[in-house]
Amino acid sequence: MMQTKAFVISLGDPAGIGPEITVKAWLARERESLPPFFAVGDIGSLAAVWDGPVVRIDNADEASEAFNEGLPIIHLPGCDPVQPGNPTLDGAQCALNALEIGAGLTRSGGARGFITAPVSKHQLYQVGYTHSGQTEFIAERCGVSKTNAVMMLAGGDLRVVPVTTHVPLAAVSDLLTVDLIVARAHATVRGLRRSFGIDRPRLAVAGFNPHAGENGALGSEEQTVIAPAIERLRAEGVDASGPYTPDAMFTPRHRATYDAALCMYHDQALIPLKTLFFDEGVNLTLGLPIVRTSPDHGTAFEIAGHNQAHPGAMIAAIKMAEQMALHRAAARG
Repeated sequence: MMQTKAFVISLGDPAGIGPEITVKAWLARERESLPPFFAVGDIGSLAAVWDGPVVRIDNADEASEAFNEGLPIIHLPGCDPVQPGNPTLDGAQCALNALEIGAGLTRSGGARGFITAPVSKHQLYQVGYTHSGQTEFIAERCGVSKTNAVMMLAGGDLRVVPVTTHVPLAAVSDLLTVDLIVARAHATVRGLRRSFGIDRPRLAVAGFNPHAGENGALGSEEQTVIAPAIERLRAEGVDASGPYTPDAMFTPRHRATYDAALCMYHDQALIPLKTLFFDEGVNLTLGLPIVRTSPDHGTAFEIAGHNQAHPGAMIAAIKMAEQMALHRAAARG
């Protein structure tokens, strides 16, 4: 193998479906031609959903050699026994520790990239977690500002970037500024070039209001913020167009005209992505010095432990992490 480093997966909340989709991805490694990866988390969370081979390793350098013998894992001691579907504060702390260690291993070069299984923010907040998502946590650990770390969701032929993320919808209008949209767009362009090999990315910018505001009749954000941001981006050499009517810009014909859609708020971006590509949707972070991806779904506590979790998004996240790592390596020459 040309690449000897493995990817690291934090198992997420041990009571969620993270452990299950990770072992199912390992079982599909040959069929899906997956690169070597290893887990970080509670080994008991694997045993709670699977009786297959697990190889306990002490450091990341052992992962690639152990990969075909069993799922390699760096075990985090001190976690209480896991009951799938029943989250606990101890499990949240375990998930946070795995996130911290996975980020550190990747940042130090011990892993080729970082894939994060789902966590419960509700549980994490109760153990002192202060970030709005895993994206913001990892960005901080990498020394990257919130503005420069951009969350992108990708699946099939669609890539979307929410300009605002985990905030109440009522707050979005006040948060939208020309500077914020421009910053998100530039970070997206850099990320598409660096991690996807797209030399001249095309950005489609969504409107905020129904029918993109109908020339001010249904809202003014398009005229006062979004259109000026697009004009500035064009003046700075970015191939940006819009603002487009949000309910029409995700059709197959329109998707063929852009490389990424810049959306104004969380659900505007995620609803089309999850509707079209739920089982292959990937959450990835642009603007980091490391590769980071995640399956674009939650902990699904209600099905954890019932062998019902579909591993498609985890498999897609691993494949996309490898694709991004290869493009970055090629860009470095």
